[in-house]
Amino acid sequence: MNMQEIDQYLHAAKTPTGMQIAPIIEGLNKTNQCLYDDFDKGVAIETLVYRKASVIDRVLNVCIEDFIKSQKRNNCCLIAVGGYGRVELLPGSDIDLMLLLEKKPGKDMQEQISAFLTFLWDIGLEVGHSVRSIKDCVREGKADVTVMTNMIESRLLHGSTTLYEKFQLAIAPKKMWSSRKFFEAKLEEQQNRHLRYNDTAYNLEPNIKEGPGGLRDIQIIGWVAKRHFGARSLRELVDHEFITENEYQILEAGQKHLWKVRFALHRLAKRREDRLLFDYQSELATEFGFKAGKNNQAIEQFMQQYYRTIMELERLNEMLLQIFREEILLTDAQKKISIINERFMLRNRYIEVRDADVFKRQPSALVELFLLISTHDKCDGVTASTIRLVREHLYLVDDDFSSNEEVNHLFMQLMSAPSGMTHQMRRMNSYGFLAAYIPAFGKITGRMQYDLFHAYTVDQHSIFVIRNLRRFALDIHEDEFPFCNEVYRELEDPCLLYLAALFHDIAKGRDGDHSELGADEATQFCLQHNLNRKETRVVSHLVRDHLIMSVTAQRKDISDPDVVRDFARHVGSISMLNYLYLLTVADIRSTNPKLWNNWKDALLKQLYGATKQVIRRGIDIAPDIEDIVQENRDAAFDEMRDLPYPIDDINALCDQLPGDYFLRHRPLEIKWHVNTILNNLETDILVNIRQAKFTKTTKVFVYCDENPYVFSQVTGTIGSLGLSILNAEIFTTRNNKVMDTFIIQDQNSEAVTDNATIRHIEAELIRALQSNSIYKSVSHKRQPRQLKAFDRPTEIQFEQDYLNSRTVMEISAMDMPGLLSVIANVIATMEINITHAKISTLGEKIDDIFYLTTPDGKNITDEQELDKLRTQITEALVARKVA
Repeated sequence: MNMQEIDQYLHAAKTPTGMQIAPIIEGLNKTNQCLYDDFDKGVAIETLVYRKASVIDRVLNVCIEDFIKSQKRNNCCLIAVGGYGRVELLPGSDIDLMLLLEKKPGKDMQEQISAFLTFLWDIGLEVGHSVRSIKDCVREGKADVTVMTNMIESRLLHGSTTLYEKFQLAIAPKKMWSSRKFFEAKLEEQQNRHLRYNDTAYNLEPNIKEGPGGLRDIQIIGWVAKRHFGARSLRELVDHEFITENEYQILEAGQKHLWKVRFALHRLAKRREDRLLFDYQSELATEFGFKAGKNNQAIEQFMQQYYRTIMELERLNEMLLQIFREEILLTDAQKKISIINERFMLRNRYIEVRDADVFKRQPSALVELFLLISTHDKCDGVTASTIRLVREHLYLVDDDFSSNEEVNHLFMQLMSAPSGMTHQMRRMNSYGFLAAYIPAFGKITGRMQYDLFHAYTVDQHSIFVIRNLRRFALDIHEDEFPFCNEVYRELEDPCLLYLAALFHDIAKGRDGDHSELGADEATQFCLQHNLNRKETRVVSHLVRDHLIMSVTAQRKDISDPDVVRDFARHVGSISMLNYLYLLTVADIRSTNPKLWNNWKDALLKQLYGATKQVIRRGIDIAPDIEDIVQENRDAAFDEMRDLPYPIDDINALCDQLPGDYFLRHRPLEIKWHVNTILNNLETDILVNIRQAKFTKTTKVFVYCDENPYVFSQVTGTIGSLGLSILNAEIFTTRNNKVMDTFIIQDQNSEAVTDNATIRHIEAELIRALQSNSIYKSVSHKRQPRQLKAFDRPTEIQFEQDYLNSRTVMEISAMDMPGLLSVIANVIATMEINITHAKISTLGEKIDDIFYLTTPDGKNITDEQELDKLRTQITEALVARKVA
C-alpha cells in the first residue's frame, strides 16, 4: 500500500463531526496485510520497517491536526522517540511519542491531548507517550539514562521546529550526560541486562531484543556513536574509521536477520512478542524454509542460524564497546604501556599486539594471546585493535596450524593454566578461534537441542561444564560442593578432565552414538597434542562413558550390590571413578540450572561411595547378599536400642520384612519405620512424614493392609496436591502389610516443610487409602505452556531381572499432570505388583523405571501380558492428554 492509498482512508475518516475510527483501522489493517504480503515475497526487511514507520507518521500528522487546534500546535511538537524515532517499526512495535510543550498545558490543552491520545488507542496503536516541557526533559533526562537515551533518538513529526531545536540544544552532551558518563551508564546497563539472561544469548527461548547479542546490543553501539560523534547512523562509524566496511556489513546483516525473525514472530503471535518461545519456533523454522534432516530438526537448524547470528553480533559488540572505552574513557595521560614480550604488550591493562603483522609472522601467537591473558594477573582483556586482528587472521588456523607442535604445546599449557582458563575458553569461542582450531567444535557452535532438558546450546554447555569443574579446584568455591573439592584433590591430572569436558558432546547431531564418535575425536586430538597412551585412554573413556554414572544412579537400583559391582567393573579403578564422578556432577549442573538438586547429589554420592568400596574390596569378589542383609539389620538394631519397645516386638516386626528391605533402607530410616508402626499398633492406616536430612526432600511413609491400589492412590493424591515424586520404595511384608516410602518435593524442588501442609498431605492420603479402590480423581493442574510445544511418542521397554525375580519396565513419555497415577492405575487393574520405582522428569518428558512382579512375586515372562501392559499404558496416556 502506497501513501496515496493510506491518504484515501484518512480522507474518509475526516467528517464534520470529527475523525472517524473505522476507516483508519481499515487502512492500518490493509497496510499491515500489504507488509505481510511483501515480506512473503522477499521484499527487503529494512524497506518494510521504514514503510511501517512512514505510514504511522502520516496517520499521526493528520490526526494531531484534527485534535489540537492550530494556535496550540504552534507552541508544541509531536516527537517520535525510541525505536520509532529511529524510523524502525515492526508489526507489533510500540509507538513511542513525546508531546513537547513550550509551557505547562492549560485545561483546554490537556483535554485536547487526552482526546488525541485516546483516539490513537482507539484506532489500534499501542502508544507509549510522555508530555513534557523542555525543563521537564532536562530534569528527567538527568535523572534517568533510559529516558535520556529515548530522547536522543528523536524525530520531529509535527509542530514547532524552533521548539524542537531548543529541546535538542538542552539535552546536548555539553549540557548533560557527557560522552564519558553516558558511555559508562550504558555499559553498566548492558551488563545488568545480560545478567538477567544468565549472561548468555543461548537460552532455549531467547529474547531477540533484550538478550545478549540481540537488537539492544546493536542499538547501544548506535546510542554511544550518536552521543559521542553525533552520528545519525552506524554507517557513519565507517567514515570515522571506528569500524571497517566488513564489520559494518556484519552489523547490518545481523540487524536485518533479527528484524526478519522479529517481524515474522510479531505476525505469528498477533502482538508484540520478543521471546522466541517454543510455541513459535516450529512455525518460524518452516516459514524460513528449513526442512528436517536425519539428525537435525528444522527447528534446530533455524535456531542454530539465529544463535550464530547473535554470537557474531556479540563479538562485534564487545570489540566496538572496547573501541569506545579506549576513545572515550582514556585520556593520553592515562594510556600506560608495559611490554610483555616481543609480540605483546599491555595497554591500560588490556593486551595488544606490538605490531599488526605479529600473527602473520608467527601464527602461534594466536594461541599465545589467550595463554598470556590467563596467566597475567594485570590483564583485564584485549584491546579492540587486537580483537579485530584475531578475527582477520583466523584464516591462518588451518590443518598445518592445528598440527604445529608449538601451537599444540601452547594450547595444552592453557588447558593446564592455574587460573583464567574458563574465561579464555569463552573468549576463544566468542572470537571464533575454538571452532577454527577444532573443526568438530565448530559444528556444535550455536547448536540447540529441541527439548526442555538442555537449557543451552551445545558449545555453551560444554564451556559451562569446564567452568563447573574449575570451581571444584578453587578453595573460594568449596562451600558449594565440598565433597567434589575433596575428590578433585585426588585427581592425577585435572587437565585430562577438562579435555573430556571439551569433547564430551562434540559429536552431538551426527549419525551414530555421540559418545562413541566424541571419544574418537578426543583420541585424535590427544594423540595430536602428544598425550601418552594412558592419558589418551583416560580422556577417551571419559567421553565415551560420560553418561554412565548419571544413568546408573538415576535409573537403576543402586541398592542392589550386583548393579554396583557391574558399574565398578565398567569404571575399573578409583582414579577413573574420581574423574567420572566430577565430570558427571559438572555435566548435570551445566545442562539446566533447574536440573540439579540435593536428591541427585545424594544418589551420585551413594553410587560413588558404594563403587569405591567394591573396587577396594576387589571387583571380582562377589558379595554375599545374606551377609549384607544381616550386617544392615544388625546396624539398624544398634540404632533402635533406645526405642521404648520390647526387643521381642522389634524382632517380630523385622522378621516380617523381606530381605531386600534391609538393602534399600539405612538404619535410621528402618528405626523411623519401626517406631511409627509399634507406636500405632491399633491404627489400620499409617501415614508419617519427615524431612530427609541432606537432600532437600521429604519422605512419606505409608503402612496399611495390602491391596493392589495403594500405589495408585498415593501417587494420584500426591500429584493432585501439586507435589513431585522422586523415588518410591515399595514392600509387602510376610504378613501382607504394605510398607511404602515415597520421596517427594514441592513445585520449587524443595522439601515440604510447612506443618499445616504436612498435616494436610497426611489427612488426604489416609482419606484416599480408606477407599480401598483405584484412584479416580483427575488432576486439575494446568499443563505448563512449554510442554504444549512438544509431542513425544510414548516408548515402553521391558527387561528381565532374573536374579531378583522381577521385570524392569522403562517408560519414556511426554510429561503431563497426573501422569504417574495414570500409569499406576493401569498396573493396578492388571493385578501387577510394583516393588520399586525411580521417577525422573527430563524437561518435557519423563523417564521412569518400574520394577514389577506377578502377584506371587515372580518375573512377568508372558509376552502377551507385557504387550497388553504396553498397549494399555500407551492408550491411557493418550486419553489423558486428550482430556
